[in-house]
Amino acid sequence: MRATTTWGAAAAAFVLALSGCSTGGTDDDTGGGGSGDSSSGASGSDGPAELRPVTLQLQWVPQAQFAGYYAAIDQGFYEEEGLDVTIQEGGVDIVPQDVLANGEVDYAISWVPKVLGSIEQGAGITDVAQIFERSGTLGVSFKEAGITSPADFAGKNVGSWGFGNEWELFAAMQQEGVTLDDISLVQQAFDMSGLLQGDVDVAQAMTYNEYAQLLETKDPDTGELYQPEDLNVIDYNDVGTAMLQDAIWAQTSELDDPAYQEQTVDFIKASIKGWVYARDNPEDAATIVTEAGSILGQSHQLWMTNETNKLIWPSTSGGIGMIDEAAWEQTVEIAMGTENETGATIISSEPPETAYTNEYVEQALDELREEGVDVEGADFEPIEVTLNEGGN
Repeated sequence: MRATTTWGAAAAAFVLALSGCSTGGTDDDTGGGGSGDSSSGASGSDGPAELRPVTLQLQWVPQAQFAGYYAAIDQGFYEEEGLDVTIQEGGVDIVPQDVLANGEVDYAISWVPKVLGSIEQGAGITDVAQIFERSGTLGVSFKEAGITSPADFAGKNVGSWGFGNEWELFAAMQQEGVTLDDISLVQQAFDMSGLLQGDVDVAQAMTYNEYAQLLETKDPDTGELYQPEDLNVIDYNDVGTAMLQDAIWAQTSELDDPAYQEQTVDFIKASIKGWVYARDNPEDAATIVTEAGSILGQSHQLWMTNETNKLIWPSTSGGIGMIDEAAWEQTVEIAMGTENETGATIISSEPPETAYTNEYVEQALDELREEGVDVEGADFEPIEVTLNEGGN
């Protein structure tokens, strides 16, 4: 998520806001330093076994959007696969795919459309496990605005984060014949303040974060928290312009190395076990992320865990992490055919065959099935989460 000075100022404002409230980011990238959460050596009769050090770059700060990776460390799943994993947080100054392409980390988490642009610019990285099967992006407005579809954006103030998060929104408008000249595009901070203050008529939100922020806020007219019935929600999965989001990315050139291939299978396998744990133990997973350094409130963190689980489970693509060809092709088609306010598209041609592979996730899933791990989650049912004011 890089952009002009205007976008950067908004991101900086968000960081300042983040330090004073219990809200998290969406999907972008904080630099530096690992979380300090890394697995320790496994003991054997001859003493501790030597673990392979692995660094994972996230695309944002600790929050339950990444619960599976934190759970995999906490529960020892990486250690069981012979890995000593360190998580590097993300932030506004970090582009995870660039960090990975530069060889500074072993794996990274990022949205597919953002990485497609980087690949076209020369980044040698490969999607080796598509963890989020569904998009978490929404368009949210108050009922009185009468916005029930992207066609209703015409003549309205439309909030957008930019930084590569805008493409589902633009594609949905384009699909309905609404051009960027038909709306007032408003720079939106990574929160719901613009909608709450009336600066935008419809705001961008993630199911697992900003939407919850609205439901954690009191309606000044009633003194009660806003409720879902006060809002109109546009889900880009339903609109047909959803794009693939959080995936595990590996270094393409290193995938020629048998040792890295084996490590990749082991890393995916342990990560999936972490996500299975988060599915089956959402309260514990939320606590694990909080203890890893998240500043989100308790109810907000649990909401995020629950909503993230909905983006993964049940898996309908052959098991968690499998890259569905139709979803990939839809993402590529939107990336090639949707223009932003400058007339640019994400990519100008089809990505190379090395942009994704199911080879390593299939191996991981086969091993997990042999161990009796449920990697489809066909019986998954989300829990009921009660949000408190401010997400506390």
